[in-house]
Amino acid sequence: MVAVDLPKEYGYVALTGVATWVLMVWLSVVNVNKARRKFNVPFPQMYSNEHKTFNCIQRAHQNTVEKLPQFFFLLAVGGVQHPTAASLCGALWLVGRVFYAKGYYTGDPKKRARGRFGHLGMAGLACCTVSFALQQLQWL
Repeated sequence: MVAVDLPKEYGYVALTGVATWVLMVWLSVVNVNKARRKFNVPFPQMYSNEHKTFNCIQRAHQNTVEKLPQFFFLLAVGGVQHPTAASLCGALWLVGRVFYAKGYYTGDPKKRARGRFGHLGMAGLACCTVSFALQQLQWL
């Protein structure tokens, strides 16, 4: 048995993880499935040859899915030593994803850049994780 002694603030990290689940439900179940019905794009078809707006909605979801592994790794590991900072950075990334998706949903892919500030959240998570690693290795 391995004992893990996490700071009580690690609860914020867990809540940020739950907020990420809510985001994914909103992106997939609410938006992509609604767009599938509206534009008549049946499963398992990923994209439409006729409806660019559907493709933008699907792509906003898919791009977020592609980023989830790195997000969760950085959130979970960086949050061990810096739970509050990691949670705040994670929240910034999540809000950035909402702006990214809303911009993409317009049908103009360039408007997805509205959420680019979310990259600051991911960079902050990377800093939290590197700080944790350096501390663990006793290089600091």
